[in-house]
Amino acid sequence: MDLSLEGLGVIVTGASKGLGRSAARALASEGAHVLAVARTASSLEDLAGESFAGSIQSYVCDMRDRAAVAGLAQVAVERLGRLDVVINNAGIAPAADFLEMDMAVLDEAMEVNVASIAVLSQAAGRHFVATGSGGRIVNVVSTTGILGKAQLVAYSASKGAAIQLTKALAAEWARHDIQVNAIAPGAFATEAQAYVTGNPDVLAKRVRKIPARRMAEADEIGPLVCYLSSPASRFVTGAVYVIDGGETAKQ
Repeated sequence: MDLSLEGLGVIVTGASKGLGRSAARALASEGAHVLAVARTASSLEDLAGESFAGSIQSYVCDMRDRAAVAGLAQVAVERLGRLDVVINNAGIAPAADFLEMDMAVLDEAMEVNVASIAVLSQAAGRHFVATGSGGRIVNVVSTTGILGKAQLVAYSASKGAAIQLTKALAAEWARHDIQVNAIAPGAFATEAQAYVTGNPDVLAKRVRKIPARRMAEADEIGPLVCYLSSPASRFVTGAVYVIDGGETAKQ
């Protein structure tokens, strides 16, 4: 199936590792031109240096800096020549006992996991409307935003808010031919899960909760990202795609 991603301009935030890195690679492998955004320059340069025929360019940005985030759409246009898709993947997952948690933790989670999505989506949406080209926005959320999880109150609340932001923007922007969807990953074997994957007993306990009886590999998110970035998904908007091996389905 030809997804027609060749030559499209795509922003991927949180692209230096994990799911963001896999998303950037998948998009580039389909011919898209990617602006890979993260706070860590060295990891981004390593990604951009991989064999994608120069399809990935790196750009350093702190997602807590709203002015810098708002400027990413213009940076993409200048660097890639166009902007068609935004993958909002950057996020933080602070763990804490809520009875003891400083509310600054909640503020930061909302800033990175919700406000940065809103700011970048608004900038991209204005560009899409101004050019009349339409566009696609994919927000990487979490199954934790659907079910909630102990010790991850700030993360759960922020991802739940990001899901509702996705649906509201989809409803408002469909008339502009802008599709806004979300992907809610479950247990993926990324660097963020090193404690789980590096401890056999902890891993076995975690896997028992997943009907598929395994954690996903990071690159398994790529096909879904590519589909939602493509014209093939043009009538799909406001959807939340859960990719978790059946874990939330059994709840």
